[in-house]
Amino acid sequence: MDAFTAGLLQRIRATETDLTRARENGDDFLVEVEQAELDDLHRLAAEHGVEVVATAS
Repeated sequence: MDAFTAGLLQRIRATETDLTRARENGDDFLVEVEQAELDDLHRLAAEHGVEVVATAS
């Protein structure tokens, strides 16, 4: 796994964690921000052929 792929997957995991935390705290604005970031990261992964394994959140 190259550095780009590893970094991208790490950012996705971190954003998923942040999104879960925002949902748990009832912070609707932060949920929207984190979801948009996650969507962008998934789009970037798809554009570069990086397979993202779905996690339970």
